[in-house]
Amino acid sequence: MKNVTITLDEQTAAWARVHAAKQNTSVSRLVGEMLQGRMRESQEYDHAMRRFLAKTPVTLKPTGARYADRDELHERTRLR
Repeated sequence: MKNVTITLDEQTAAWARVHAAKQNTSVSRLVGEMLQGRMRESQEYDHAMRRFLAKTPVTLKPTGARYADRDELHERTRLR
């Protein structure tokens, strides 16, 4: 384990002490667990993004088909 020093304003420090006491832990352990959680979330996000970006793009329209133009789209909604 590595010791680090952090600086907190008085209100944040008071909240951290109360929150840590409610969880029956130290402020140091509370901050360490919060940082571990954020690190894990960040790693999971990065992994999911890499998996998503590695996928082959999907064509949204069949080959040879065309997208409807603006007028056609508005005409369809008026007929409903």
